Order: sequence, then C-alpha cells, then structure tokens
Amino acid sequence: MTKRIGEILKIVFEKINPSKEEAYLIKCIIDNFRKKIGKKIKELKIKADVFIGGSFAKKTMIKKDVYDIDVFIRFDKKHENISELTRKILGNFRKKEVKGSRNYFIIDKGHFFIEIVPVLKINNPRKAENVMDLSYSHVNYIKKRIKNPKILDEIKLAKAFCHANGCYGAESYVRGFSGYAIELLVYHYGSFLKFIKAFEKIRVKEVIDIEKHFKNKNDVFMDLNESKLHSPIILVDPTFKSRNALAALSNETFEKFKKACSEFLRNPSGKFFEPRVLNLDKIKAQAKKKKFDFVVLNAMTDRQEGDIAGAKLLKFYNHLTSEIDRFFEVKARGFEYKKGKSARYFFAAKRKKEVILSGPLIKQEENVRDFRKKHKNIFYKSGKVYAREKINFDLKEFLKDWERKNRGKIREMGVVGMKILG
Repeated sequence: MTKRIGEILKIVFEKINPSKEEAYLIKCIIDNFRKKIGKKIKELKIKADVFIGGSFAKKTMIKKDVYDIDVFIRFDKKHENISELTRKILGNFRKKEVKGSRNYFIIDKGHFFIEIVPVLKINNPRKAENVMDLSYSHVNYIKKRIKNPKILDEIKLAKAFCHANGCYGAESYVRGFSGYAIELLVYHYGSFLKFIKAFEKIRVKEVIDIEKHFKNKNDVFMDLNESKLHSPIILVDPTFKSRNALAALSNETFEKFKKACSEFLRNPSGKFFEPRVLNLDKIKAQAKKKKFDFVVLNAMTDRQEGDIAGAKLLKFYNHLTSEIDRFFEVKARGFEYKKGKSARYFFAAKRKKEVILSGPLIKQEENVRDFRKKHKNIFYKSGKVYAREKINFDLKEFLKDWERKNRGKIREMGVVGMKILG
C-alpha cells in the first residue's frame, strides 16, 4: 500500500508543481515590480521596505490557473494611515482597493494577481495591529526552518490535497487550513503522509506546540485568548505563542478533512488532489430516484467580493437550510462560492408529512383567534396553542413563497437576489 501511495504522489506532484518557466516568469515580473515601488518609496521619502511573502517566497506554491503573489510594504511605526501611503506609492498602477480592517490593493497581471499589503515593521508580535503584521515573521520562520527541498515538496502535496477537498483557506466562508498552518503541520509531522495519518486519528482540542513554548496543555489554555480556542485543534504559532495558527478552522471543515484523509488512506487515488466539481445531474438523478425534491439556486450579494461576500452568502445558505428544515428533511445540500458576488446552492429534501406550528399563549385571546382563523387542526398544551399542518407544497413552491414573504429580511442579510435555477 505504501509503495502504491508513493507512486500516486509522484504522479500528483508532477501535475501540481509549477514549471521552472512559470516560476522564472513570475520572479522576473515581481523583481521588476519590487524595484519600481522601492524607487517610489525613496522618492516620497517614506520610511518603509518591501518584501515578497506568501507561498512564492517560501517556495511552497502549487500550480494554479491564476496565481496570487503577496507583496508586503513594511512601514516604520512612525507612519500613520499606511493604506493611504500605499495608495500613493502605487501611484498610476491600475489597481483595485480591497476594504478590510486595513485596506490593501490588487493589481491584475493576467496570469496572476499581485496583492500589495501594507504592514507595520514590528519587533514584538504583541505590537501587531493586524494579523498581516505577523507575515514577515511567518515567512522568515518557514524559510529558516525548512531548507530541505523534500519537505517543501511534501507541503505542496498537502496544499493540493486541502485545496481539492475544500479545506484550504482561513477565509470565513471556508474556515479551513491557511497556507502557513499547512506548512507548519507538514514540517512538524515530517511529510504529507504522516500529516494526514496523524489527522485521521487526532483528538479534538489536541495541542501542537512545535517550539515547545508551553510546559503543558493547561498552560496553553490559560495563555491563549478564549476566542482563539474554539477551533478543534490548537496549533501554537511558533513566532507568537499567544496565537493559535488554526483559530479559523471550524469543526465542519475539520471533520470533512478527516474524512478525506481516511478515504485516501483506505483507497488512495490521484482524484483526491483534483478539485471536485459538483455533478448536479448525478445528484438530481439520485434525488429523483429516492423521490426527494431537488432544487438548485443562485444567491447574489452586493457586498465586496472575496471574504465579505463569501461570508454573507454562506450565512444566508445556513439560514435558508434551517428554514427549509422546518418543513422538509434535508437529505443533501451544497454551497459553492468561487469569489465574485454570487454563490450556488443545492438542496435535496424529503417533504415532512406534517409539522407542529407553535402559536400564542392561551391567555392572549385576540392572537389565539387570529391563529385559529389561519389553522384548522389546533390543540392546546402547557398554556399555549399549537396547530398540526399537512405539507402540501414542494420545495420549489416553498422557496418562492418564502422569498416573497421575507424580502426585507433577505436584504438585511446582505443578499440582493435569489434565483431558482432548476
């Protein structure tokens, strides 16, 4: 089995590893860009320097259709409003400003995007005003600790695996493993295979402290902020012991990742490294065979694309699921967001025979009369009136009626449209 997995990983690596030509082209463009903004910084007499971050700098980049390259401008602490200074430095570059806790900028180069992120030059991590201020120490730690090319290759495999199985990214609509967290975990375990074998069996709330910053697990839970301890696994940031590098990881993504690890180890295949495409025709056919209702819909938001839009659309998806669940048994569902301002959902559900609707207190006579007018089959229990109602509508009818009745609420959730596709 181990030999077979080794052969599969060798083939996979050839597919996910960027070619030397690609890496060289990106390097040339980035070096040229770095020189230009370095020159502009001197002209404006701004005390700052430029460094390349992300997976490109750490040599853990995997092959993509479009690459994201992180360029950081480190400002001296004497400067204020560093986003505004970054805008001045970029000058006439055609750029898009992304709003956030600290605005940053994106330049489209066709085959890849350059993300220009303003950060503070700090010596003590505790002085960081934004998590991005820690990026410099993250890059340096990985470059210092991981000099073995074999480990870098193992990290690439882990990133491809996480990406293909919907577990890559700390964004709020993914809540998975950041690139930095994956690098740390593979470094800690020694290989991709050891990493997934460990996580297949890992216990919830296990603490991974690579640099042994703490004497025991209890010390970790005493030192870290409570808000950073909600993730299923605690990964102490080697560069800042009060930070959990897996704070974004949700229980749902954690379980999904564990399942993918188990399935790959049980039946290894290169398919686990290929992004999964929703086969809605197949899902629909299976739902029809089991006599379930099936619906695909598109939800749209007017919020900033990326983490903000994705988070709003995911929140709406979860809310819609709970609404459907009142009248249907949800047998299968899915959420797909690929940036932009819209997301696709699907639901396969079985109609409930009847539901119990909760009404007003018996002593609220006027409300009880109104409730009795709307519902025929009522009963009383514990000082309250209830109604039994037969479900005589399908999922599409329910969604259309629900949207009509809840347009204001939908708007409040940041969603501007909901279209049933089939």
